[in-house]
Amino acid sequence: MNPARLPIGIQTFRELREAGYYYVDKTSHIPPLLNVGKHYFLSRPRRFGKSLFLDTLRELFLGSEPLFRGLAIHDRWDWSVSRPVVSLSFDGGPYGEPGQVKAELMERLDAIEQEHGIRRGPSTASGRLRHLLAALHRRTGRRAVVLVDEYDKPILDALRDPDIARANRDFLRGVYGIVKGADAHIRFTFIAGVSKFSKVSLFSGLNNLLDITMNPDFSSICGYTEGDLDTVFADELPGLDREAIRDWYNGYSWLGEERVYNPFDMLLLFYHRTFKSYWFETGTPTFLVETLFKRRVTSLELDDMVGTEALLSTFDVDHIATEALLFQTGYLTIVGEEKAASDAFGDESFYRLGYPNREVRQSLNRSLLAHMTSDASGTVRNALRLRRLLADGDAAGLEGFFHALFAGIPYEWHTRNDLARYEGYYASVFHACFMSLGADVTVEDSGSRGRLDMAVRFAGRVYLFEFKVVERASEGAAMAQLTARGYADKYRARGEPIHLVGVEFSRETRNVTAFEVDRVPGVEADA
Repeated sequence: MNPARLPIGIQTFRELREAGYYYVDKTSHIPPLLNVGKHYFLSRPRRFGKSLFLDTLRELFLGSEPLFRGLAIHDRWDWSVSRPVVSLSFDGGPYGEPGQVKAELMERLDAIEQEHGIRRGPSTASGRLRHLLAALHRRTGRRAVVLVDEYDKPILDALRDPDIARANRDFLRGVYGIVKGADAHIRFTFIAGVSKFSKVSLFSGLNNLLDITMNPDFSSICGYTEGDLDTVFADELPGLDREAIRDWYNGYSWLGEERVYNPFDMLLLFYHRTFKSYWFETGTPTFLVETLFKRRVTSLELDDMVGTEALLSTFDVDHIATEALLFQTGYLTIVGEEKAASDAFGDESFYRLGYPNREVRQSLNRSLLAHMTSDASGTVRNALRLRRLLADGDAAGLEGFFHALFAGIPYEWHTRNDLARYEGYYASVFHACFMSLGADVTVEDSGSRGRLDMAVRFAGRVYLFEFKVVERASEGAAMAQLTARGYADKYRARGEPIHLVGVEFSRETRNVTAFEVDRVPGVEADA
């Protein structure tokens, strides 16, 4: 392996091509864009390659022919024509103070005006942008290309202060609206970011913007496919378990036939040769976790959400749909599509959401547990301990582990959370613990005589859980239900040790009041 060829952190197309780094060719997506529309929008999670794609567009329109030799678009492009390019990026910041976004944009416009020798325009940002586009058209005789990267960062950075977030949004609305007003001076526009704000809130003046976020034809415009790994990165694969690569990092879907990998994860994996949560660890989802807890969204619900395209696009300062927040930031992805069963919905589709891969499933649940217990370092220790207990089949140790875990959840959290009265809350804590290990977890598994609360497969063992919330000790009701309904029958064929676990919780103490474990006879004995 030659680490120098891995473009870790490189978002500049010219540097990548001239220095001989690996490059996954995305240029075949460009001609269809030019043949159909003019102004485009794309939303993708962070570190998915948006900035590199925008820089590729910049070099293409500037006519940098040598950089594109050997790429899909090279023989489909008129290299005799070059166009002025206005590249605006809001990757600076942070934008949590009033006026920062305007200052940043003004500096960028200063640089572009000086580069082209254009006299400074009006004092307002929108007026200067309009003046700049018209001046570039007059000077070169060609309409300009407008590329906007991280268009939404000034808003996202300020979400904890809604007043500043709204002010930043309103300022940007005026700037982006210029794209339509200056249409006669523009050949092509591409705006990209993480979130997808509603057109009414941010792009009300740009109603001719074509959104390709969930267009299957452009589902792999960012990210790596299986084919990319087999061809471009073939030399990096030996020595790595291919199934483990898929389990850890594959799974993102925007309705295309093929799911994609996050490029950042793959590059770091090829460099370090170790499976870790590279993408997740680059951005602590504090705002996301706080929002989930504020809305009483449990771990159990995260892997079973449904939304329409309209709902997944509902994002604004004053209204961020939970499904949209999780989908747009990359913590959930589309795992299935269902057409409406009723004529009342017309041709509307419903999308089932789920974790894209092990990295997100495991890391997000650890973050949820850390937030709930207010002990991030303790969450890591607990994960290691729980792993050993499950692998050893240590029933007494499991009871002590969960009793201590619930005792460590601050009393204030319970008093603010009505969910603590119900089985779903306690089950969600168990669920988050097991998911944080990367265990195979099934909830409400249906059988011929009922639905099992939770099945967990880990380290060659099967654990079948039944949960009950009681006023007082109920003399083994949870275990009695497990035994009477024969939940273990469907798991016998695996030949793995099966443990029945009946857990009861006290409404008064909000902790485990009974924890019974029984081995199913007739199943392979422990080693």
